[in-house]
Amino acid sequence: MSNLRFQVVGEAFRKKPFDVTAPVERPCEYFGKKVFNREKMYKYLPKNVYAKMVDVIENGARLDRDIADAVAAGMKQWAQEMGATHYTHWFQPLTEGTAEKHDSFIEHDGKGGMVEEFSGKLLAQQEPDASSFPSGGIRSTFEARGYSAWDPTSPVFIIDDTLCIPTVFISYSGEALDYKAPLLRALKAVNQAATDVCHYFDPDVKKVVANLGWEQEYFLVDEGLYSARPDLLLTGRTLMGHDSAKNQQMDDHYFGAIPERVAAFMKDLEIQALELGIPCKTRHNEVAPNQFEVAPIFEECNLAVDHNMLLMSLMKRVARKHGFRALLHEKPFAGINGSGKHNNWSLSTDTGVLLHAPGKSAEQNLRFAVFIVETLMGVYRHNGLIKASIMSASNAHRLGANEAPPAIISSFLGKQLSELLDHIESADKDNMLSMQGKQGFKMDIPEIPELFIDNTDRNRTSPFAFTGNRFEFRAVGSEANCASAMIALNTAVAEALSNFKKRVDERLAAYAGRPEYAEGTGHTAKFHAIVDILREDIRTCRPIRFDGNGYSDEWVAEAERRGLDVEKSCPKIFERYLAPDSIQMFESMGVMTRKELEARNEVKWETYTKKLQIEARVLGDLSMNHIIPVATRYQSQLLQNVSSVAAVFPPNQAASLSARNMKLIAEIAQRTSDIERMVEELVEARKQANRIVDEHQKAIAYHDTVAPKFADIRYEIDKLELIIDDAQWPLPKYRELLFIR
Repeated sequence: MSNLRFQVVGEAFRKKPFDVTAPVERPCEYFGKKVFNREKMYKYLPKNVYAKMVDVIENGARLDRDIADAVAAGMKQWAQEMGATHYTHWFQPLTEGTAEKHDSFIEHDGKGGMVEEFSGKLLAQQEPDASSFPSGGIRSTFEARGYSAWDPTSPVFIIDDTLCIPTVFISYSGEALDYKAPLLRALKAVNQAATDVCHYFDPDVKKVVANLGWEQEYFLVDEGLYSARPDLLLTGRTLMGHDSAKNQQMDDHYFGAIPERVAAFMKDLEIQALELGIPCKTRHNEVAPNQFEVAPIFEECNLAVDHNMLLMSLMKRVARKHGFRALLHEKPFAGINGSGKHNNWSLSTDTGVLLHAPGKSAEQNLRFAVFIVETLMGVYRHNGLIKASIMSASNAHRLGANEAPPAIISSFLGKQLSELLDHIESADKDNMLSMQGKQGFKMDIPEIPELFIDNTDRNRTSPFAFTGNRFEFRAVGSEANCASAMIALNTAVAEALSNFKKRVDERLAAYAGRPEYAEGTGHTAKFHAIVDILREDIRTCRPIRFDGNGYSDEWVAEAERRGLDVEKSCPKIFERYLAPDSIQMFESMGVMTRKELEARNEVKWETYTKKLQIEARVLGDLSMNHIIPVATRYQSQLLQNVSSVAAVFPPNQAASLSARNMKLIAEIAQRTSDIERMVEELVEARKQANRIVDEHQKAIAYHDTVAPKFADIRYEIDKLELIIDDAQWPLPKYRELLFIR
């Protein structure tokens, strides 16, 4: 098989004409064109219905079913004017993707004809087959009923000819079978807990919103080359492949000029994303070759999650239109950077951002310190769970390698914020809340304006770093649903804030009537109670604070000494969901029940096993049916050459001329023999693991006995790649996959 085939296929795609003509309008004019947003609601809904919908969206008011018919009528009118003929409930099952079933607007009219209908009943509720999605045992095969229910806080949108309605997905008995339902509960919990704490500082705060700004990293490869790699096609990553002589070591791809074909893809993607209301703002080359990033302006967390899921689906469609395949796997190529999805998380009220500092007063700075510390408290108390929320079979390849944060959760605060917390912990209460803002910095170049330096640096090895007015949760994987991390984080912070308020109120009750805390004595009892509890929590969560090198061996030992979770086995990390403190947290905050948590873990363990199962089978197939036949064929050619040389030249000269070929023949024989043996061992290990009934123990067996064999087989194949005739090698190589031409 010749590499010429790969080149020809790739060339066919490269010459494909692209239609990426931007609309004549500016982006702000077509933003949200395909979204039933506030503007469309105001136009297509009766005024009283519009007012009720705004109350539901802004204030969390209960949605009355009696307005659903009016909303459905307005939606249908708008959708049909946009060319839509079908509708679907769009939800996020536990498959890490999205699901949809399209129905047309038509119904029988009772007279032998058809009528176009879309009722409030169809808008508000539908019935997908709950036994056909992962449920972790909540639904059996014969228990098929499940419900999808409209989420009015996330606006409907149109894809092609279909009206898509964001929904939650629950079982017949009420358990959540998706990511959106527990996410909405977690956001409700953090809203309530944070609002209660805000009232210590500002009684007029009405609500607290969790914000999310994700940064989606991805790779692009030529469609033709992708199709010639069964491992990419079936697993999302390359199971073999020797390093390219040049990859990312020159640092020339990061923020470099965007290749023309990629720029055309990005432009097309952004136009379609903006039409769907996804506020894409940033695009650039990432560190690894063929790696790129797209990032939006931050949004309310639930909407941001929906937009990310929508964008990942859109990205794959648009990439194919441009002759590419978009790779979202966290580590599609060994030896270079993997892809993450940094989750920039913050809290804001109807009066401002809670994590923004410094404030204009000591009280604002105290509020800032409280929310910083209670966020750290939540992450510290549940650092193992936070890690479990971002762990997967694919993200495990990325964590701790090539700029990705390690599989230990810690938080980088930077020098100034760390000093502030240390100062609060030990200083006199009268002068402990001063904090400097951005500082001016002048360069000795007259033409360059004054720079403003942030009060924190960045630490690229920190999984959870404070970066000015938000925490950047860097450990989230590129393929993941952001909701998993956001459910755990928001629930942990909600619990920490609830616990903080409970203890402050208890301290306030203890201080009641004490003359030293009376009005006019300098500081109120409330101030002293808040500071006292804050100091306790600063001391308690100190182990989670780490500003150093997260890659060092010393940090692993130090983290273990601090009591942080240092487990690296993916199946064992999932156990943190079922730890007593995790179950208590989720149940007390009203986010998930023990039954739901147990079911989700069954899904996680089963998914982990299946992914490794598929990889093992693909690796075995490629080894035995692609690599070894090519290797032995090349070996036969070398043997024929040796025989021909021996027939022509004297023995001594023939031996000298054939020395290199004889060495290659022996090496190929040894390596193919080792590959055959190791594949047999891999198959046997898989058979042994498959006999285990318990999903938890089966996943552990796959991690411990199956996965370790991948690297050994790959090593031998990658060595063969270096010595076998390039024209005969059956798979596109890294040097071809990683550089767009």
